[in-house]
Amino acid sequence: MQVYLFGGHVTSWKNELGEELLFLSSKNTFKPPKAIRGGIPICFPQFGNTGSLEQHGFARNRFWSVDPDPPPFPSNTSSRAFVDLILGHSEEDAKIWPHRYECRLRVALGPGGDLMLTSRIRNTNTDGKSFTFTFAYHTYFFVTDISEVRVEGLETLDYLDNLKNRERFTEQGDAITFESEVDKVYLSTPTKIAILDHERKRTFVLRKDGLPDAVVWNPWDKKAKAMSDFGDDEYKYMLCVEAACVEKPITLKPGEEWRGRLEISAVPSSYCSGQLDPRRVLFTG
Repeated sequence: MQVYLFGGHVTSWKNELGEELLFLSSKNTFKPPKAIRGGIPICFPQFGNTGSLEQHGFARNRFWSVDPDPPPFPSNTSSRAFVDLILGHSEEDAKIWPHRYECRLRVALGPGGDLMLTSRIRNTNTDGKSFTFTFAYHTYFFVTDISEVRVEGLETLDYLDNLKNRERFTEQGDAITFESEVDKVYLSTPTKIAILDHERKRTFVLRKDGLPDAVVWNPWDKKAKAMSDFGDDEYKYMLCVEAACVEKPITLKPGEEWRGRLEISAVPSSYCSGQLDPRRVLFTG
């Protein structure tokens, strides 16, 4: 596990075989203030370009600090290793987002190698004002071949299509597969979602809390070539499935705190008559 203070950004997560599980673009320069392309960017206090701030807010473009006094976490969350980070109010950011806040992040490795992220955002305004925000863990998963990947758990749900001016549609009943650019915000999603990588016979299982939406994104070939920090063919080896709170922004009064949590595990895919068995992934454990 590797975490940068810049952006509070997880850039590496490996399994017990030393295989990298997160995608990180080879075109990264790692030169602030440009955000890191890949890993798990933190999108706060704005997801996307739906507000007045820069794309995905400013948290991913700021240097975080190691939290010297993190709040206690539930005693049942055993972990092999963890780090607590904090991002707070600055005069610079107050010019574009005039609020005082504390954004805390715990990144932990579970006993089985699961990756766990917990965010706590508190309104510390002294002027009595509430604030509203959206949030996402913009996770880039490494996949062997995007055309051989499917996502299960989002069937029949409503989604906003960012490629069609955020128009609302309903997903069909089949698992989601990929053959062109996709940028969708799925609404009122289940707490568990699975990404099945057929080539690698690996399944990523996402478990989330406090994050009702799920963003699915792949830029495909044309958009990949237009991005300076993204290799022309790298779209084939990545998929973003992002635990998020986008459709209904969160509002906090002074002193109130919001908490969101994401746990990701990578497990061998189970095969039955040559087909992956989604019930084993989605309805057990």
